[in-house]
Amino acid sequence: MRRLFLVTFLIIFSCDSSNNLKNPIQTIEAITLLGDTLRSPEIENGKSFDQFKSAQITYFDNKNSAEALIWYGRRAAYLGYYKEAIKLFTIGIETHPNDARFYRHRGHRYISTRQYDNAISDFEKAVKLIDQKADQVEPDGLPNAKNIPLSTLHGNIWYHLGLAYYLKNDMDNSLKAFSNRSVAHKYDDNIVSSGHWLYMIYRRLNKIEESVNVLNEVDKDMDIIENMSYHQTCLFYKGVLQESEMVIDEVALYSLANWYVYEKKDILKAKQYYQELLSTGNPYSFAYIAGESDWSRLFE
Repeated sequence: MRRLFLVTFLIIFSCDSSNNLKNPIQTIEAITLLGDTLRSPEIENGKSFDQFKSAQITYFDNKNSAEALIWYGRRAAYLGYYKEAIKLFTIGIETHPNDARFYRHRGHRYISTRQYDNAISDFEKAVKLIDQKADQVEPDGLPNAKNIPLSTLHGNIWYHLGLAYYLKNDMDNSLKAFSNRSVAHKYDDNIVSSGHWLYMIYRRLNKIEESVNVLNEVDKDMDIIENMSYHQTCLFYKGVLQESEMVIDEVALYSLANWYVYEKKDILKAKQYYQELLSTGNPYSFAYIAGESDWSRLFE
């Protein structure tokens, strides 16, 4: 069965005799909490597809390599084929049951497909597997401008576990996960990305002093490589940046919506920001997914 699946996936992403890419059959990747159907995209020739093909060939030449299988799954996910990625990571769990990386990556794609309980189960398993083990830098699939990986395996496991609990509105467990020291590793980017979520969690738990302490770690002169949006929102929470000065992106829309809920108690204004996010945002971004979760809780 496993061999049949892998061969089928190879055929789906093959080229015809004229070397033109055949678009794979578009399948349903997820049903959002708002009832929208998300389908896998049509695939176009380009760098992402070339990287996928390379990862696929590498795996078929090295089927016993956990590293090759991880990248095969990651590249499938980057193309928007999350369910296929989940299947590949599941094969990894079957063949490398003590490798926490497969649970980490499958859990991430369970979040993408709105399977939050499954995500939590995977990340909790990963937490057990990394206990008492040395951390390791996790290479980026989409490198930043400086080509410096900013996160680690342990940090990503705790970060995504915290996010999964956040999406379930379980703020106590989300706080425990995001408070793990490996989440705020050694870069300023890590401080603002974890601070973004921690601030909102503390506010929802009505822990005002703790929320202020999070912002004390943030200033305008931080060396931010890629998490500019999280940095901006933390400066906004801190009062250093005004709403009118913000660059409006998905993270800003989500942060402003939350801020109007718990700070201003202005549900109508918050609703406007949620609506803009959910009508214009990428449905697989964390800001969108969090906004979707909040909307279903607040307005439905």
